[in-house]
Amino acid sequence: MKRLSILLALGASPAMAATGPFFSLQNTNFVVLLGFICFVALLVYLKVPGKLTGMLDARAAAIKADLDEARALREEAKTILASYERKHKEVQVQADRIVATARDEAMAAAEQAKLDLKASITRRLAAAEDQIASAEAAAIRQVREQAVSVAVAAAGDVLAKGMTAEAAKASIDDAILQVETRLH
Repeated sequence: MKRLSILLALGASPAMAATGPFFSLQNTNFVVLLGFICFVALLVYLKVPGKLTGMLDARAAAIKADLDEARALREEAKTILASYERKHKEVQVQADRIVATARDEAMAAAEQAKLDLKASITRRLAAAEDQIASAEAAAIRQVREQAVSVAVAAAGDVLAKGMTAEAAKASIDDAILQVETRLH
């Protein structure tokens, strides 16, 4: 079957379709075939297929080197990414610790401020109570002094109205005797 298909393919070639003898320089198909064969022979002589395969191999090697370099860069990038993620986690943990510490310190400061405020309020209340007591004592003292001065004035008026010259003389003599007895 294979041989038959090859024969049919050769029979259907343009060289078989030409008129006249095939191996003649008058036949254009033969001339084209000779030119093609010479061209292929020249390419083989100049080792173009080897150069082409060498170029293709070199390109394949360059592509392989680029792929290897890309793989190495990818691995390095993965390593760097893992390092950055690890550092990010460490920094996040440290930031969380700092926030927690700051929160605890703020709570402690707030509690201390509450205690200080209570102590200050207690001191101010005590000072206010002392001032009130002092003002009350001063007011009582003033009232007493005023009452004494009013009583003395009233007694002076009563004594002045009810006292005669003889009673005044007797009162003075009595006062002198009391002073004498008390001094001696």
